Amino acid sequence: MLTAAPAFADPENPVIALSNSFYGNTWRRQMVDAFTEAAEQAKADGKIADYVVLNGDGSVNQQQSQLGELILRGVDAIAINAASETALNGVMEQACAQGIKVVVFDSLATADCAWKLSFDFTDYKTEQAEKTLELIGDEGNVLVVRGVSGSGPDNLMYAAQKAVLDQHPDVTVVGEVFGEATASVAQSAIANILPSLPHVDAVLAQGGSDDYGIAQAFEQAGGDYTASPPVIEGGGSSDFVLWWADRAEDGYRTTSMNTTPGIGGAAFWLAYALVKGAEPPMEMTMPVAVVDEANLAEMAEGLQPGFIISPSYDEAWVQENLVGAAQ
Repeated sequence: MLTAAPAFADPENPVIALSNSFYGNTWRRQMVDAFTEAAEQAKADGKIADYVVLNGDGSVNQQQSQLGELILRGVDAIAINAASETALNGVMEQACAQGIKVVVFDSLATADCAWKLSFDFTDYKTEQAEKTLELIGDEGNVLVVRGVSGSGPDNLMYAAQKAVLDQHPDVTVVGEVFGEATASVAQSAIANILPSLPHVDAVLAQGGSDDYGIAQAFEQAGGDYTASPPVIEGGGSSDFVLWWADRAEDGYRTTSMNTTPGIGGAAFWLAYALVKGAEPPMEMTMPVAVVDEANLAEMAEGLQPGFIISPSYDEAWVQENLVGAAQ
């Protein structure tokens, strides 16, 4: 979506933009929807003049071009889900120099002038990897499914998983693939490699709907995996949680932890607050969503397929939990 924006910034009647580097999985589409819903509400309430949403193909060059366009258009704030941790810093600094408020979120960049809103990928992926290995008795064969190649979250989550694996000498990594945080890509990548692997006891993954694709690949493989699939790290997709719930009565155990695409709404309201003069911390952390054996039945009840589990974050939540954190 590309909506018309005035040529000059106007904090009393602002235009707020989203620059999203990648749109190719359920998580990112849901994140964009969360931003758009928040922006539509703000526009209906007369809080903003308009908003802009630009989605990219995952490349730095395209996102640089989009950010340059937004600077020329004179928007008041830009929320950026970045294609690179460093390559976009220059154009972000240009935006800041023009008085544009810059919020980089989820997949971060390191520009000093940008407010940073993300998740503690290292902490939660360390916790989940440890729980997963515990479920296989801290020994056996593990397949690693990485996320969106080249992204900051992939680098952080992979490093956390590797650190845990290094502490478990009786666990063997028998393969690595990129699932691009997408069910279909993960399923295809695993189907291609699985015939060449020894029996897989657990899968460390990254989320964004890859979990259900992983499960489908092992179901497709059949054999021993039909009755006893590996312990697959859940990444919050409703399809996976429903798949897990169907098998829980037969003793299947795992965990699901995921970053929440509702951050798109939080990023919008944070950008709006900055335009209005708020002074939150330069670095802020969002909560993750957790499904475990204790709440699995409750979470699965009435759950619809095809989306990532996530709360919504409205203006009041942002004021209390992000902006208010500076007080």
